[in-house]
Amino acid sequence: MMKRYLLAAFACALLVAADEPARKKFEPRSEPGAGQAYLARFAGDWKVVKTFHPRSGAPVVARGTCRQAMVRDGRFLQSDFTFDAPGGRTTTGQGLIGFEPETGLFTSVWTDSRQTRMSVRRSREPFDGTRITMHTAHLDPKVPDPFPSRTVSTLKDGDKVLTHQQFSTNPDGTERLVMELVLTRTRPTP
Repeated sequence: MMKRYLLAAFACALLVAADEPARKKFEPRSEPGAGQAYLARFAGDWKVVKTFHPRSGAPVVARGTCRQAMVRDGRFLQSDFTFDAPGGRTTTGQGLIGFEPETGLFTSVWTDSRQTRMSVRRSREPFDGTRITMHTAHLDPKVPDPFPSRTVSTLKDGDKVLTHQQFSTNPDGTERLVMELVLTRTRPTP
C-alpha cells in the first residue's frame, strides 16, 4: 500500500515537472521591481485629509485614516481607507496597486462604500522613480471615458507625507484639481 502512494506521488511530481515549461510560457513568474520598492515606502498607518474641490463653492474637507501594506509576497500595495461622513456615518474604500517591471507601468483598482462600480487606473509612461502618475482606464479600450482624469501620487518630507492629487480633464484639454488626499504618517508598518 505504501509503495502505491509513493509511486502515485512520484508520478504526480513528474507530471508537474513536465508541465513546468508550458506554465512558464503562459504564466511567466514576475519578480518585484523598482515600483514595488517605491510602493513599499507607502506601507504604514496614516491620518488623511481629503479635500474635494467642486466647480463652484467652497472646498469640502473630510478626515479619515488609512492603513497600507504590501501583500502577495511584496508584489502589490493594498490601501484601506475609512472616512468620517456627515451624520456620524463612515465611508470606506480599498485600493490595490501593482507595478509591472517589464513595462514600468502601474495599474490600480479602487472600490468604495459609496458606489457599486470599480475605478481602474493605469500609467501611460514608465515609472520615473519619483512619483506615480495614472489615468482612468477602461477594460474595453473602445469605450471612451466620459470623465477622464489623471492622478499623481508623491511621497514628501522624508516619506512622512503622501499626496494623491486627482485632476479632471475638461473638454478643451485643460485640467482642474478635483480632489486631493494628504496622508500624514502616524506609524510605519513593521
